[in-house]
Amino acid sequence: MTKEWIVSPPWALADEAALRWNVPPLIAQLLHNRGIDLDGPAPTFLSPQLKDLLPPEQLAGGMGAADLIVESVRRREKIVLYGDYDVDGICGVAILWNLLTLAGANVTCYVPHRLDEGYGLNAEAIRGLIADGARLIVSVDCGVTAVDEARIANEAGVALVITDHHQPKSVLPAAAAIVHPNLPCVDVVSPSFGSGSVSKDLNGCAAYPNPDLCGAGVAFKVGWLVCKRLSGADRVQPALRDALLDLLPLAALGTVADVVPLVGENRIIARFGLGALKSSPLPGVRALLESAGLTGAKIDSYDVGFKLAPRLNAAGRMGHAREAVELLTTADERRAREIAAELERHNRTRQSTERSITASARELVTARGMDRDSCRGIVLAAERWHAGVIGIVAARLVDRYHRPTVLISLENGCGHGSARSVPHFHLHDALTACGEHLQAFGGHAMAAGLTIARDRIEAFTEAFIARANQMLTGADLTPKLRLDAEVPLDVLDLRTAQAVANIGPFGSGNPRPRLASRWCSLAGEPRRVGRNGDHLQFSLDDNGAILKGIAFGLASVDEQLKLHRRCRVAFEPIINTYNGRTSVELQVVDFQFPPGKRL
Repeated sequence: MTKEWIVSPPWALADEAALRWNVPPLIAQLLHNRGIDLDGPAPTFLSPQLKDLLPPEQLAGGMGAADLIVESVRRREKIVLYGDYDVDGICGVAILWNLLTLAGANVTCYVPHRLDEGYGLNAEAIRGLIADGARLIVSVDCGVTAVDEARIANEAGVALVITDHHQPKSVLPAAAAIVHPNLPCVDVVSPSFGSGSVSKDLNGCAAYPNPDLCGAGVAFKVGWLVCKRLSGADRVQPALRDALLDLLPLAALGTVADVVPLVGENRIIARFGLGALKSSPLPGVRALLESAGLTGAKIDSYDVGFKLAPRLNAAGRMGHAREAVELLTTADERRAREIAAELERHNRTRQSTERSITASARELVTARGMDRDSCRGIVLAAERWHAGVIGIVAARLVDRYHRPTVLISLENGCGHGSARSVPHFHLHDALTACGEHLQAFGGHAMAAGLTIARDRIEAFTEAFIARANQMLTGADLTPKLRLDAEVPLDVLDLRTAQAVANIGPFGSGNPRPRLASRWCSLAGEPRRVGRNGDHLQFSLDDNGAILKGIAFGLASVDEQLKLHRRCRVAFEPIINTYNGRTSVELQVVDFQFPPGKRL
């Protein structure tokens, strides 16, 4: 699909800022595009420090939660960590388990089955944990909407501490403590648990400066507070301090995998956590890196998104997430390798299942005319679709057709759906407008889940597509490619490319820099490369500056490139080292050709 290039205009103060910050002018432009201007904190952004992490006491509910947890640790009460089944929840559970185990706690973990139990706390599981002797239940990356489950715990006299970052509803659970980065003025300790050794969190009414902390980040902050309480001082004792540093990589995994903005505190967690991954003392992390072929490698956000997170998520999608939790908690070296191998098998099955469903869904899109200009939404349902994979496939369809997409897996007359959206179409609002056809739904602007009866799917499809047709224009269906600047290729020396890389880690809120070239000439002949010849390798000449380029998955462009001999490219600058030689290359994501000639 033809993309519309949107190139950021040049910043008039780029040269002045470059001198002040001692960076190449292109870097000043990139920082400006990310909201950092001449008087902004560029040195802090370029050189973040661990000491710049926000004090955990600022997190609403944190101190009350830490007091409850420490009291249970000292009483040797049974503590259960109840986590979500995705990377963020798995890593958050592992952070708290490792810290509490080091402190001598009686602690176990519980994660629900994705398909059998669904997301979040569920009443049957809470009752079972209480029956098994739990005296404190700590939710991780879930629970802020669990009103009924909190009531069950209260009635049983069991303390429930909720740590979460998801959107709350209008009524909060009556939990013993709620820790949430976006909930100012929370009554963090309920009266029934406010005994003498449990203090009120006096900072609970101050808005936390980082409302985008992920679930594992919240767990890390709670663990930090627990370590302070156990140390009896603001300075954490050495063994616990070392453990916190060793567990920061798990917070980084959750931060990157959950696609929260990588700015401010999140950027610090991601930068230092990813940097420490390869030296992690946890057997499970080492086994995971070995399985992904990353042992000893410098790990960036791409590795998390495409190699590590899919393996951890595969446990919950294709099996049970407790395997991934075990990997990062109780597993020794031998058991960790066994689990990592099992996650690898799950991930391969997931990939195969995903490819099959994607092919089937694309056939249905064409057969039902949902790729036509008159249809600006996609809703598909089928019996054989794996409910743990349809969310990924929905995202694939959004990338291809640039339409809000709902995929529904049918079983026994009930449909479980996953939805993904495009800019300018608020998914949760759309599902609310179509709510009469749904049994339940939840989510946010860009992603959501739902349940629906089979006999309501046709009516829901009509309502959803009507909403999309009303809210979206033809221009909204044209994918946008946002580029940071147009640059001559001769500015891309090694110093500049290394400075670009230093802006990472990249992700939401700090996108990987993409640039536009000027009109360039083809130098030599392009050639298809890769196992199936899917990629294109070539060189471009910009007034004597010649750089190699690689375009993954765009081999079909080779005939146009040979025909025109001139093009503009949208690209990411990369540093390539081969046979001891380091050079700057172009990782091309799109082409533009001169008008006129056509194949």
